[in-house]
Amino acid sequence: MDFGVKCGVISSGLKSRWLWSAIAACGFLSVMTSAHLTVAADCRSDPAPGVDWRQCNKRLLMLGGSNFEGANLQGTDFTYTDLRESIVKSADFTKAKLVRTSLANTDLAGANLNKIEAYRSDFTNVKADKVPFVNAEMQRADFTGAHLSGADFSKAELGRANFENAVLDDARFGTANLSRARFIGAKLGGVVDLRNAFLFLTRFEGVDLSKVSGLSQGQLDLACGDENTKLPDGLTPSKEWPCHPDEDPS
Repeated sequence: MDFGVKCGVISSGLKSRWLWSAIAACGFLSVMTSAHLTVAADCRSDPAPGVDWRQCNKRLLMLGGSNFEGANLQGTDFTYTDLRESIVKSADFTKAKLVRTSLANTDLAGANLNKIEAYRSDFTNVKADKVPFVNAEMQRADFTGAHLSGADFSKAELGRANFENAVLDDARFGTANLSRARFIGAKLGGVVDLRNAFLFLTRFEGVDLSKVSGLSQGQLDLACGDENTKLPDGLTPSKEWPCHPDEDPS
């Protein structure tokens, strides 16, 4: 309903003594309409399914075991917050700040983690199959033992990230920065996309890379592997393998 037009018609037909009352009433309707269209986040509410914590400050809190299923957490600041063993299915973390945040053992199925900032965050043993992490800043994040089949890390910053013993079937790392990241013991089944990924001193010792796509000899020559690293047809181990102990990324 266009209250502006209707209020103009009403006020133009009124005598002056009623004019201000009509304008006040129309203003109230306009405000109520705007409030109905734009619902503000409720930063004081308790953790609950569907909670709206957009842009809220939730730093340094102990929220482990909470249920955030379907929650709106866009831009929320969870720096140093404990979210371990929480349920965050279908939650929207777009542009959330998760610096040194713990999400260990959480269920992230259907969640959106695009463009998050998650330096040194703990994602150990998370369930995050098919979860998008596109353009995320996740240097030194720990994904040890995580289930990440079909996860999308395209264009993500993952320098020194740890994917040891993670399940990465059909994961996508196109144009991601994986310098000094660790994949020892990880499962890269299906078709893992490494197209244009930066693999400087990335640790692939003992890893089966035979089914990955987009991997070039130039990328491989920058990475670290050994005699147990399996390669796609047409690629050969680097002459620099195994990497020198001084090049360990820890």
